[in-house]
Amino acid sequence: MKIESISLKNFKTFQSAELNNIPPMCVIVGANGSGKSTLFDVFSFLKDAMTDNIQKALNKRGGFKEVISRGQEHQDIEFCLQFQMPIADMPRLVTYQLQITLKGKQPVIKREFLRYEVDDSSYYCLDFKYGKGYALSHEESFHPKLKPEEHTLDSADILALKGLGQFTRFEAANALRKFIENGHLFDFHLNKARQIQVNDEYAEQLSKEGNNLSLVTQFLYEQHPKVFKHILTKLSTCVPSIQNVVAKTTEEGRVLLKFHDSAFKDPFLAHYVSDGSLKMFAYLILLSEPSPHSLLCVEEPEHHLYPKLLYELAEEFRLYSLRGGQVLVSTHSPDFLNAVELDEIFWLVKKAGYTTIQRAKEVEVVSNLVKGGDKPGWLWKKGLFTGVDPI
Repeated sequence: MKIESISLKNFKTFQSAELNNIPPMCVIVGANGSGKSTLFDVFSFLKDAMTDNIQKALNKRGGFKEVISRGQEHQDIEFCLQFQMPIADMPRLVTYQLQITLKGKQPVIKREFLRYEVDDSSYYCLDFKYGKGYALSHEESFHPKLKPEEHTLDSADILALKGLGQFTRFEAANALRKFIENGHLFDFHLNKARQIQVNDEYAEQLSKEGNNLSLVTQFLYEQHPKVFKHILTKLSTCVPSIQNVVAKTTEEGRVLLKFHDSAFKDPFLAHYVSDGSLKMFAYLILLSEPSPHSLLCVEEPEHHLYPKLLYELAEEFRLYSLRGGQVLVSTHSPDFLNAVELDEIFWLVKKAGYTTIQRAKEVEVVSNLVKGGDKPGWLWKKGLFTGVDPI
């Protein structure tokens, strides 16, 4: 499945904003404080809410009053996601909407529904208000006599998606739950990636900050040698001096990541490898994992990378999205923007305290200049992404 659109109301800086017709690879540009991280946090918030409940997800972000847009304290927080998924062997547009309000001083779910469209008709396969509602199972059959099942949740701050999404008979709810749970935010920290890991741990996928890089390297080397060889081939193209990378386990059970530079006889630890080489290796590991994340959000991947490598990295992100993992990337780099298609670029405009979203290809002057040979990054530096520059 693939997210088609995101609509937000009163979620932090997004008092009313929409991101429509989202491509498989989506690049977000905006000034500091405009809401790039907040946009990614939509999925982290839903993931936290499914792990626990709305109350705890809000508390992780300072509580309801800190999450709701300034000046909108008496309104509701609202998320609306639209995605495509096959139902009865036909692609269907499915809408998920969540409204959060205060009841007294407690945040509760005012309404949560999941519906899909068939022949200009809407079918609600899940519809809950304040902890009570119904769900329609086996929705793929479209049987006219199917009757919805009534349910009552333990509390009005629990997502119906959390419980009903565990059952395959609630097909759309099950698919969306898996999509959100399998989403991943990657914000790579070099100092964390240089840490030495212990062999009694196990990791198949990189963590948010990349602190388990040596363990994932070891996993791919041992379990997926062809994938690992492909990673090394790509790395040697991007960083020709690096001949090999190994994850070596010491007698004490520590896993050491070692790089072999062609200029030196002996390999050296990740602690001493250049920032750019280590980061490029980490991204190649992330983007070559055998099971791609349903949604991958990456914050400012350009740091420490030579500008020409950003073209290689952009292509790796695009290939990842074609494998089935939708990609959202935030950036401040004109070089990275030059490496992507205009259709993939959106920018954030913050005005009077609130943020709106603009699609690059829908701005006529920008679209015409790119058709004439200009690059998006150049146009951004020239100030033609109207409203994105805070100065």
